[in-house]
Amino acid sequence: MEQNVNVWKANLTNGLILGITGIVFTLIVYFLDLTFNKSVGYIFIGVAIILLYFFLRSYRDNYLHGNITYGQSVGAGVIIYLYYSIISAIFIYILYTVIDTGLTNKMLAFVEEEMVKSGKVPEGAMETALAFQKKLLVPEIMAPISLVTNMFYGTVISLLVSIFVKKEGNPLIETTEN
Repeated sequence: MEQNVNVWKANLTNGLILGITGIVFTLIVYFLDLTFNKSVGYIFIGVAIILLYFFLRSYRDNYLHGNITYGQSVGAGVIIYLYYSIISAIFIYILYTVIDTGLTNKMLAFVEEEMVKSGKVPEGAMETALAFQKKLLVPEIMAPISLVTNMFYGTVISLLVSIFVKKEGNPLIETTEN
């Protein structure tokens, strides 16, 4: 007798673990003052890929009796990333409104510095771009944008990781248990 597995419940813990890992990683990066270092972000992407691989394998082996289709794996990965994205969006809001209310100004200063370093942006355009950035860099907008962005990256990562996780049973060996 085969039981229907609720993919949402089965992957809630995995999503929470990924979310807590993201929060801890963000806090470490924040306290080490590496918030605006792009290469540190790539490190977390690597960590997330590795964690997602093990989460999907665990889901396959513990809930689906060792077999999972590519579509099931991608779906489970997207659900894990949905949980992660919600947790991350809430944390970003808290980070910018409670933990460090001046982080938005630091980010604007960083963006301006990068524009000056590139030398490709004229002075008039720089002020317009900074005014636009200032409107976007408020926690009420950053949190939903991070949710959508994380879901996009989570979908892409799930598509890639699922290639290595999928494991379909042998269609020639079929058991007919009723």
